[in-house]
This record gives sequence, structure tokens and C-alpha cells, in this order.
Amino acid sequence: MARYINRSLEPVIEQATREFPVVVLIGPRQSGKTTLLKHLFEGDFGYVSLEPPDVCTAAQTDPRAFIEMFPPPVIFDEIQYAPTLLPYIKERVDARRAQSGQYLLTGSQNLLLMEQVTESLAGRSAILRLMPLTQRETLGDPHAVFPWESDKRALSRREISYRDLWKSFLRGGYPELVADPSRDPFLWHSSYIQTYLERDVRSLRQVGDLTLFQNFIRALAARSAGLLSLTELARDLGIAVNTAKAWLSILEATFQVTVLRPYFANVGKRMVKTPKIFFNDVGTLCRLVGLRDPEHAAAGPMGGAIFETAVIAELVKSYFHRGEDPKIYFWRTSSGVEVDILIEANRKLIPIEVKLSATPRPRMAASIKRLRSDLGKRVLPGYVVHPGHVRLPLGKGVVALPFADL
Repeated sequence: MARYINRSLEPVIEQATREFPVVVLIGPRQSGKTTLLKHLFEGDFGYVSLEPPDVCTAAQTDPRAFIEMFPPPVIFDEIQYAPTLLPYIKERVDARRAQSGQYLLTGSQNLLLMEQVTESLAGRSAILRLMPLTQRETLGDPHAVFPWESDKRALSRREISYRDLWKSFLRGGYPELVADPSRDPFLWHSSYIQTYLERDVRSLRQVGDLTLFQNFIRALAARSAGLLSLTELARDLGIAVNTAKAWLSILEATFQVTVLRPYFANVGKRMVKTPKIFFNDVGTLCRLVGLRDPEHAAAGPMGGAIFETAVIAELVKSYFHRGEDPKIYFWRTSSGVEVDILIEANRKLIPIEVKLSATPRPRMAASIKRLRSDLGKRVLPGYVVHPGHVRLPLGKGVVALPFADL
């Protein structure tokens, strides 16, 4: 049996279960939703998977009888297969509104599920997201804080060799791969992508040609961490721009990508409006661009994009696992001056530059200094994140930060 890996989201789920009648846990396939809920609540909650066709049919054919057959507290896994249950769950919850922790629901599609949950369970449910493992979860320190929050508790320094870091990028953060080092990450991700296409994408009406959609995903992967022009992408693939927009929304809704948008302030007229695209699992990205060994990944033309994807994914996943929506942007002027990441926290901005070189130098902080001159006191001390081990100042208000310290 694969070992259980503690998740940062555990205390958040437990608190939500004490405060809400329904907790909805969403996230991509294989991110560990079922394992997490069974670990926390097995013995206290019943469990029903709605994925088997006979169970799904029973739930859809007579939802009221199904709800009566499985009384709370109960986990309904993969609720997107039987969304007809939601109004009846609402009815059951409203009959015992004061009782918390009645239903735990999981789902791997955000596109229609969240609309249905919002309509049926508004005010009755907490909605949480579980993504693939963060670095801190993988290393057994799930509740570590970011360096800019180090006043909350002492930071534990971690060191990862350069090669091991890139090997971890190729594997990605899905629990099955992390818990079992013997699994071949290339084969695992190949199977994952095919399963994702056949189970999640095929059920969505906006996709008629799975092969063309897979080409779309690969084309996005090749543009990872860069400015995304859907017009150019659609032209290259021979599809309509509206089709490209619809397909991108599917990838967002099924938790495969994050669309990073530019930050706007009073100097917004000088800012570009084009977003950037990042895959939420760096292992998936590496598989889509055909990378199999860490040396090629680090030294090849995609090296910078892979490393920046790893940093963005770490930040996005970490905030989701706290029960927070990540407020993450990038900053770029029309003249091309860019800061890779801006984190908005308490009306302040934390700037982060991502550099592939393991040897940080003061000139790597130039864009952060330009940002500070434009936005002034809103900008807090910043960081240059790199794949090496050195943590040192790069000038006033900028520190070189190893990726392992995130």
C-alpha cells in the first residue's frame, strides 16, 4: 500500500466540516481528494462513489430514494456524474440546517459543477480545492510558510540537489507518482493525459475532435510561461478563435492550467493585456513537450519555462491548500520591462523574479527595482527565485531565494 502524504488542506477541511453542512472538494483527477477524505473521516462518514455506471444510474433515476439510502454523514465521490442529487441534498440539509458536517462532495470538473453547486447549495457549502502535491507536502512539511511570512514561524531550510530538483519537475506532484518512486513518470503522465481526454473532455460539448484538442494542449505547452495570443494559436492550428477560447476555458475548469493575468494599477495604460499560460503540474508540461531526462529539461530550450511553471504551480497550489484564492499576477510594460510574478497580499505587492541560473547576480533584480520606482510604497521586499542553494541580498529590498525555500 502506498504511503499516505499529509496535506496542507487537512485542517482547513476539518474546520469547514465543523462550520458548514456541506463541504465540496474539487480538483483534478488523481490529486488525492478521495484518499484525503477517507484518511480524515473514514469510520465517521459513509462513502459512495458515483462513478460506477450502475450507481450513477440509480442516483439519477430516483435521487430522493438514493439520498434516503445513504443518510448523512456521507461522502459522495465524483458528484459531477450525478448532479441531479444536489437539489435533494439541499432539501435534506435544509431540514437539519443547524447540523454541520452532513455531506462531503468531491468533483473533478469545475465547468458545470460549480454552477450547479452555487445554485443548489448557496450559503450551505464550503468549496475547497485540492491540487497535486506542493513541494512542502512532498518533503513532509505541509504547514511551512512562505519566506515573506517568516515572522509567523521559523523557516526550516531545505536543500535539494540540482539534479534531484529537475527529476522532481519531470515527475510532477501527483500523489501516486510521489508515493511510489518506482513508477515511470513519462508513462504515468501519458496515461493520465489519455484518461483526462477520454473521461473529462469527451463529456464536454465544446470538444468534437479529441485529436485536435490534444494538439491544442500540446501547442499550449510549447507556449508555457510566454505571452499567450489565442489569435495566433488558433491560426496555427486552423481553428476559430472562439473555439480556442472555449477550449482554454475547459482546461482552466478542469484544473489543468492557470491563466496568469497582468497586474493593473494607475500606470495601467502602459501595461499589456495579454495573459500568460501555465500548467498546474510541471510533470504534465514536461510530458506534453516530450522531455524524459532532467539534463535535457534543465539545459534545453524549455528550461526557463519549466522552472517558471514550477514556481507558479507551487504558489498557486499552496494558496489553494490554505483555502485561499491566489492573487497572483505578472507585471509588464509596453516597453517590455517585466516582473514575472506579483503576489497581492493585504493591499501590498510581493515581487518575484524567476531565473534559471543557479548563480544569482544583482542585475537579476533590475526589473523589481523598476517596479518599485513605478508603484512606490505598495511594493514590499522582493525575491529572485533560482534553482541553486544560495540565499543572499541582491541589493536593497531584494533577496536571492532557492526554489527549495518556497
